[in-house]
Amino acid sequence: MSFFIGSSAKVTQFVVKLISVLSPLFVGISVIALTAPTQLAQSESDRGTWRTAALMPTKRTEVAAAAVDGKIYVVGGFEKPSFGNMMNFAITPSVEMYDPVTDRWTSKAPLPVGLHHVGIGVVDRRLYVIGGYTKSGLSVWDPVATVHAYDPATDRWTERASMPTARGALSVTEDEGKLYAIGGYDRKANTSAVEVYDPARNVWTIGASLPTPRDHLATATVHGKVYAIGGRIDGDYSRNLAVVERYDPPTDRWTRVSNLPTARSGITTAVAEGIIYVMGGEGSDGTFNQNEAYDPVGDRWHGMASLPTARHGLGSAVIQGRIYVISGGPTPGGSFSDLNEVFIPPSVTTSKAD
Repeated sequence: MSFFIGSSAKVTQFVVKLISVLSPLFVGISVIALTAPTQLAQSESDRGTWRTAALMPTKRTEVAAAAVDGKIYVVGGFEKPSFGNMMNFAITPSVEMYDPVTDRWTSKAPLPVGLHHVGIGVVDRRLYVIGGYTKSGLSVWDPVATVHAYDPATDRWTERASMPTARGALSVTEDEGKLYAIGGYDRKANTSAVEVYDPARNVWTIGASLPTPRDHLATATVHGKVYAIGGRIDGDYSRNLAVVERYDPPTDRWTRVSNLPTARSGITTAVAEGIIYVMGGEGSDGTFNQNEAYDPVGDRWHGMASLPTARHGLGSAVIQGRIYVISGGPTPGGSFSDLNEVFIPPSVTTSKAD
């Protein structure tokens, strides 16, 4: 007690000095506490957001999807097994159209034959369904080379020139009015085939072979370059790949670029404002909810807001900058869904906020 009474001036000086030393620390803590939520919110908004839309009328998997004139068409695949589709081993020719404006689905003219694991592309407001597998005897894995063209204006299908190589689990992308059918599996081995279809002339030509043959891959085109992303070896999802290769049509050459961060197959890709988004997939440990974005200019990948429902064999299409991710199996192998989940990329979210 005598210490404090006799040293009051020193104590006062000590307290003042202590406050002067600690005050910046408290201010710093206060700044961190105030700014951390803002930084977190900014980080989350940079990853995009998700919402749900009207469910597809049928539960399916291994579908293909594409957009024409603001409408999305979901084609083929396997339906959830029932007594009604037993004879076709659940392979469906079904075509369902989604209108984002009305949030409604409409049935359209079915494919001439049930197909799954097809490639799909759009040229001059027509859908082209290329390759895939169909039923043959007791097998559902008969690879085909057929090309079916659909005109939404007439709701009719016509058959076009077949591609040179029969295969399923390929991927198709469009560039300068031509469709590039890349990779796939003929049920014996992977193919490195790159076959180019010109709908205006109804002819096929051959491009430089895919350096890494694979199936269940995805493709996308940005700024005149074609990207082949992910996939698997010989239909085995325990042998997934992260490889990404870029093709330059004018020079007919392939170049290796940065790997997909998460090796996977059975994926879907969509392009919005020059960025490639890769979603979903399947592996030996289950299905993927990863949504990873590739910037071709910087050759960099970024993690985005995860797909709400992990699944494989899904389709996607872009309308007004929003990516509609539809159908697919929530578990590896034969599983089905009617999901329609919509990803709103950061640029779209920001523009709406502005």
